[in-house]
Amino acid sequence: MLHIRCIQPGDDPEMGQLIRSVLLEFNVPKVGTAFADPSLDAMYQFYQSPKSRYYVLTDGQTIFGGAGIAPLANFHSNYCELQKMYFSKQARSKGYGRQMMDLCLKYAVAEKFDFCYIETMDYMKRAQTLYLRSGFDYIDGPLGDTGHHACGIQMLKTISQL
Repeated sequence: MLHIRCIQPGDDPEMGQLIRSVLLEFNVPKVGTAFADPSLDAMYQFYQSPKSRYYVLTDGQTIFGGAGIAPLANFHSNYCELQKMYFSKQARSKGYGRQMMDLCLKYAVAEKFDFCYIETMDYMKRAQTLYLRSGFDYIDGPLGDTGHHACGIQMLKTISQL
């Protein structure tokens, strides 16, 4: 049985490897995407920052995915970003993405964010479908300073009404 919990210090190597393997599976560029993020090898520490949280999907021994919320870098303080939401093949299409997103958005509301931003690749249609079903809308360009200039899709959700 899989459950969701907050990231722990010992999760960093496995989570970084999982994210990189999913990005390689989908042929995501190594530059201008999450692949190049320095936080991939120190995610526990990164998500100890104020108003930040990262969750992992695990069976207690193996990590099957994760997602996080953090303030949107170099933007208005009431905007957060849904970050690094990736799942192994074994965990996809089972409803975990929806559960993880709901948990992240509840945390964002508790932290008093009003908007949630996300970026993805043009061809990641299944992810976009999940985001649309969760109330995200396409916007016309990037916000903040994520460093993910290779991501062609930007979306935004008003969360102050949740």
